[in-house]
Amino acid sequence: MAPTHVLRCCQRGLAWIPVIFIALVACWSYYAYVVELCIFTITSIGEQIVYLTFFHLFFIMFVWSYWKTIFTKPANPSKEFCLPKAEKERYEKEERPESQQEILWRAATSLPLYTRTGAGAIRYCDRCQVIKPDRCHHCSACDMCVLKMDHHCPWVNNCVGFSNYKFFILFLAYSLLYCLFIAGSVLQYFIKFWTLCRRKSAENCPKVTPAILRSLLLLQSLTVVGHDFIMICMLCHMSLFISFHLFFFLKQSSNQCPEDKYIINSSLSPLLFQNELPDTHAKFHVLFLFFVAGMFCISILSLFSYHLWLVGKNRSTIEAFRAPVFRTGSDKNGFSLGFRKNIAQVFGDQKKYWLLPVFTSQGDGLTFPTRLVNADVEQATVNLHPEPNKSTAEVPASPLSDSQNRLLSNDQHAKNMVDHVANNTLKSAESETTTFSMESES
Repeated sequence: MAPTHVLRCCQRGLAWIPVIFIALVACWSYYAYVVELCIFTITSIGEQIVYLTFFHLFFIMFVWSYWKTIFTKPANPSKEFCLPKAEKERYEKEERPESQQEILWRAATSLPLYTRTGAGAIRYCDRCQVIKPDRCHHCSACDMCVLKMDHHCPWVNNCVGFSNYKFFILFLAYSLLYCLFIAGSVLQYFIKFWTLCRRKSAENCPKVTPAILRSLLLLQSLTVVGHDFIMICMLCHMSLFISFHLFFFLKQSSNQCPEDKYIINSSLSPLLFQNELPDTHAKFHVLFLFFVAGMFCISILSLFSYHLWLVGKNRSTIEAFRAPVFRTGSDKNGFSLGFRKNIAQVFGDQKKYWLLPVFTSQGDGLTFPTRLVNADVEQATVNLHPEPNKSTAEVPASPLSDSQNRLLSNDQHAKNMVDHVANNTLKSAESETTTFSMESES
């Protein structure tokens, strides 16, 4: 028991390494941009004010959304989805899967469920001992069932699901804007430094550029794929490798021409001569800041574009790889309600809150509207004619209940209800025919 507890504590501690890494990079980028670039390098007061204003705007929104993504607790199924004590004891004593499914079916008749397993059974989590609501999955890293689980992200050390999916999207958006702004505003100073350095000593400067570029490409690819601990270690190692080579490159290029630090070739533009960067350690921060911003920009852009596509389709990452199974079969677009409604389901109805990391998502995470309510006749019938011995108070209320119905009602009961509606329709048609005949005779 003790070794297991110690191992679990170690795992929880190591899980914070990616978050600490991102936090250190963000702190260094703040220092490099504000102090080294804006204060020590840029001489124009107006340019400093404009750069610092936009930088702090993106930085605050980036940190705010990142904080909310990390520390928002994942939503879990409510008590209504837990088996009653007597039913749970019967379920644990039963050894046959058929008998266990009968118990789950009886418990699920009063729950608003759409999806099933691939075999058509009730989705039940033996670990959490709860009937899984629609779009709910068990996270092995968090050891809990998470409502509308998208994925477990090591960069936030948290599950991304119903409670923080909007925060995660905003985190990607603001981090992308943050990196784009840094790369765009630093680009001119990066070009000036790089051009002057290459012209000062084209032959004597250390030939480390190919190694740096290869390292950057590998580092960028690692940030896109893989989420295991080995990838995190390699990421830190490659960052240190690039930092060492850039520092060595700058030191060597500065030592090649100690007497000509501020003398450049006459072929250079007078504008470059007037705005040449001072030969200080700020060059290292400017160069490395541009590389890091560009690297993260490419990585975040691919991930952000993918999740925007998922939001437009109203799918989670799990549903994109494994389509949810309904009574009519698997359907990857089963929860899609149209582009606008899909966006509103994540960001809410009030557009003024869309860009703020505050919770505005629709629903409660337990039930979701589906386009299949209008495609399945049995679903509509069950929705219009509930069981007479069950009151509406027994069914959990939901903000989305006006567009939802129960898919997991008894098949025989549904068939009887369909026959009942058909008989009523025939009787009404016969009465109308009789009335029409009597009017004709008169």
